[in-house]
Amino acid sequence: MSATVRETDVVVVGAGLAGLVAATELTAAGRHVVVVDQESRANLGGQAFWSFGGLFLVDSPEQRRMGVKDSVELAWQDWLGTAGFDRPEDHWPGLWARAYVDFAAGEKRAWLHEQGMRWFPVVGWAERGDGRAGGHGNSVPRFHVTWGTGPGVLEPFVRKAFEAERDGLLTFAFRHRVDELVVDGGGVTGVRGAVLANATESRGRPTNRDVVGDFVVSAPSVIVTSGGIGGNHDLVRAAWPDRLGTPPDHLVTGVPAYVDGRMIGIVEAAGGSVINRDRMWHYVEGIHNWAPIWPGHAIRILPGPSSMWFDGNGRRLPAPYFPGFDTLGTLAHLRQSGHDHSWFILTQKVIEKEFALSGSEQNPDLTGKSVRHVLGRVRPGAPKPVQDFVDYGEDFVTASTIQGLVERMNTLTPDAPLDADDIERQVVERDRNLDNDFAKDAQITAIHGARRYRGDKLIRTATPHKFLDPANGPLIAVRLSVVTRKTLGGLQTDLDSRVLRADGEPVPGLYAAGEVAGFGGGGMHGYRSLEGTFLGGCLFSGRTAGRAVAAGR
Repeated sequence: MSATVRETDVVVVGAGLAGLVAATELTAAGRHVVVVDQESRANLGGQAFWSFGGLFLVDSPEQRRMGVKDSVELAWQDWLGTAGFDRPEDHWPGLWARAYVDFAAGEKRAWLHEQGMRWFPVVGWAERGDGRAGGHGNSVPRFHVTWGTGPGVLEPFVRKAFEAERDGLLTFAFRHRVDELVVDGGGVTGVRGAVLANATESRGRPTNRDVVGDFVVSAPSVIVTSGGIGGNHDLVRAAWPDRLGTPPDHLVTGVPAYVDGRMIGIVEAAGGSVINRDRMWHYVEGIHNWAPIWPGHAIRILPGPSSMWFDGNGRRLPAPYFPGFDTLGTLAHLRQSGHDHSWFILTQKVIEKEFALSGSEQNPDLTGKSVRHVLGRVRPGAPKPVQDFVDYGEDFVTASTIQGLVERMNTLTPDAPLDADDIERQVVERDRNLDNDFAKDAQITAIHGARRYRGDKLIRTATPHKFLDPANGPLIAVRLSVVTRKTLGGLQTDLDSRVLRADGEPVPGLYAAGEVAGFGGGGMHGYRSLEGTFLGGCLFSGRTAGRAVAAGR
């Protein structure tokens, strides 16, 4: 079988957000680019398509209109307290982090706005933190939901890529799987791999790996933008750190199966350095998708702060492990319980105001840019995508009493039965703290604090109320699982996105951007994320890589 051989100025491996940004920066500079991807054209945009479209911005007009006072100094304080950089190899990640925070406080919004991107006016408050001013978390709301969600973030770069394709500057090589980087004289000079059989499946669905040919693309520069490991549970478990406890036997998957991490090992074999493999970002609020697209497809609940959270033994989680506050802290705490699941207990009033679901397909009003349908969120009742999970999802149960609710919870987890009297005692204790406008219950205090922010009071945080008052019911319980999502470590890169060897020197001709590079430097987030920084990291590092290659750096 003879290989198809072509030559170009630059090869980009991966047609996701970072790859599209890098490719369009290059074509804007007049370079010829071949973008290779193992999936079909139906999957153009990669994982970003499925995202909620949240972007981390600092001191934005949207923040100021909501009465939020932010600054680059506060954002950098939050980033450092969250990242916890503590390793010699955190040199480049730390420099990338500072550059990214400056970008988020500087030209990021103007650059994206100029290309037509717009944002929902109410800024979200994600990762509210661990309760320390200098510790993990966002001191203020910074989560800007893009109008159009993930597809809205992709749109300017997909449009530019199609224009470049029409003009002959960009060639897409779909169903081309890279198996090897071509190395000559110590530098990377192209890619080699297999041509896969045609795939007609719709976006996100698994495709065949039948080989029908070989290919080689030669180029003086290769940019790897192939994503992380979240679709490969074996790699996730192999990288799982002791500080997060033992990896769950039952994991659900928040990314398509093609997020397989193959290219990380391929780049490593060509001399690239991989750092911070043990740093990862998985959510504890995963629910099984009642209408799955990929294997093990899970959706993450984006919770407001009011649901009561219980581990698999029925113990209420302590501060600061409240919904939406400290993702990895909560994960580490729950891994001590001996169970792979945990529980939310809430009321109808809470689910109507506080439950959102991550993902473009779970937010058709925002994704479809429908003002009329977005305004419908303020009407009584849970949003339809949420109600569909209540009606059809395997993880939801409802009842009018705690006794009835726990009975139904125990049918879902018969190997970990809960004591209904003990659950009721904990709910009663919580409810008694609502007889006054102040309380010693830390979660209720946090709810009062959240409602001081206009955005939370308007659309995100329910008025504090007693769960056992029938007027607020019915009661709802949600079984939660750990859902794989982001790789925080990766290929070590300098500030020009050049992949570094273990000795700190660049591999000639080799660059990386996006999740495969830990969103920059091999892990610009450190141990934890402030959220809204994954798409933004792809935008920033993809732009950096494209501009560096175009400038010959």
